[in-house]
Amino acid sequence: MTGRVVVGGEALVDLVPVPGEHSVDQGGDPALRPLAPRLGGGPFNTAVGLGRLGAPTTMLTRLSTDAFGDALVARLEANDVDTGLLQRGPEPTTLAVVTLDAAGAARYTFHVEGTADRLVADPGELPADTAAVAVGTLSLVLEPGASRYAALAQREAARGRLVSLDPNLRPGLVDDPAALVARLDAVAAVAGLVKFSDEDAERWGRSPQDVLDLGAGAVVLTRGGEGLTAHTRGGGVVEVPADRVGPLVDTIGAGDSVHAALLAWLAHRDALDRDAVARLDAQAWSQALASAARAAAWTVSRAGAEPPWRAELDAAT
Repeated sequence: MTGRVVVGGEALVDLVPVPGEHSVDQGGDPALRPLAPRLGGGPFNTAVGLGRLGAPTTMLTRLSTDAFGDALVARLEANDVDTGLLQRGPEPTTLAVVTLDAAGAARYTFHVEGTADRLVADPGELPADTAAVAVGTLSLVLEPGASRYAALAQREAARGRLVSLDPNLRPGLVDDPAALVARLDAVAAVAGLVKFSDEDAERWGRSPQDVLDLGAGAVVLTRGGEGLTAHTRGGGVVEVPADRVGPLVDTIGAGDSVHAALLAWLAHRDALDRDAVARLDAQAWSQALASAARAAAWTVSRAGAEPPWRAELDAAT
């Protein structure tokens, strides 16, 4: 296996409902369970997922020097993620308050004003063995970091590195929808892989074919319980059903696990390259999507964003 994935974007703390517990005053309302802190953020979860799947990974973000920031660093290191590109500062850690509906689907309220991750600086030269750069989620919404990550993606694509985009759009954080759409369109135009959900498609206003028309090399659409679909530049469409390994606990981090599993699948086949992704045939896409579906199934079977280890996926194949 050759090549490293640099994952750029936010790392934050999710305040997650405690499974099986309810407020004394509010009875069984699932939206009012006691909250427990869990380390997360889409890019952070993707980096952890990649590390657990054995793909060389480096996290690029700015973290607070507070206790949450220290815990985020420790979790990266414990999951074999290189921290050489981390930046630190005195600003607070971003917080995301999570509520779950009756089906376990997560909704988020963010506290992002003046937080560390959005103040990331241009890292300059990436590690020499970098093959891919993964960006997306809040980090492409919140300035000034959003413009810096977008510029990084375009610069590294011009240098021949694979760019992977996961927009993972969250309502309520977008001050300038037109500017965000333009930024996502610009990154998608140079991306070799774009992974997004059916909800993202609606919020972005782009279908998989629209994203291919922008210039993306391939698009993977996640459809919750309906499974995953790959759309390729040659016109081929490959679908796999959703997988299941146990009862659904919550959906936190499911899409991040898909993103990580896709990149890990490519890494283990020395295919972290735009042309290599474009050459994948239907059989290869079926295998890649099946691996991603299994990773998501493991994640939703346990509380919070806990992606699978490679041994767990290998034992199930």
